[in-house]
Amino acid sequence: MQSFDFKGLFLKFRYPFLILLVGLILITAGVFFAKSGLMNSSTKVEVLQATAEGQLGGEVTAEIAGEVLKPGVYKLPLGSRVEDLLVVSGGFSGNADRSWTEKYLNRAAKLSDGQKVYIPKRESFDSAQDKQSDSLSAKSSGGNQTVSSVLGTQNGSLVNINTSGVSELDSLPGIGPVYAQNIVEHRPYSNVEELLSKGALKQSVYNKVKDLVTVY
Repeated sequence: MQSFDFKGLFLKFRYPFLILLVGLILITAGVFFAKSGLMNSSTKVEVLQATAEGQLGGEVTAEIAGEVLKPGVYKLPLGSRVEDLLVVSGGFSGNADRSWTEKYLNRAAKLSDGQKVYIPKRESFDSAQDKQSDSLSAKSSGGNQTVSSVLGTQNGSLVNINTSGVSELDSLPGIGPVYAQNIVEHRPYSNVEELLSKGALKQSVYNKVKDLVTVY
């Protein structure tokens, strides 16, 4: 029986075999690199997602002072609002100026890192009556006198720039709602001159009120 000549067959078809072998090698390499690329892409997506989650889990540090039950510095989650800071500080005290907060405090505003929120003290009923009485006296005696001029001439009637509400600060000469709000936002003050150094007032306005205000 005649044996099959594998050697002869290989030599005869050696070139097609080589082409087929090279083709298989190239296909195998292509599949391997494709899988490697997919794995790398998956890894990159996971890293980006982790970074985003890390940013969402950040914190802001903010201070709240004035008429709240627990003033101090608090760390809150990134994206917290002024309302959240009020909650952790125990809310307004009994002396808080609710009228001012309703007009000027935006509880829905997002907190920024390092921000300070100050809640002013409301004017007492007796203080309001005294100012009304001073105003009537000024009108009956001087005609053109104002409450501010009376405050400036009476000893002990200086306006406290650390505790007075916006409405009281607004009564000072040259101080409107904008400057009154500036004074509140730059609290606390250790001396009257800080109205200038902290940028709460311009020189011309400061000259009008420097003898009518105090920090004590």
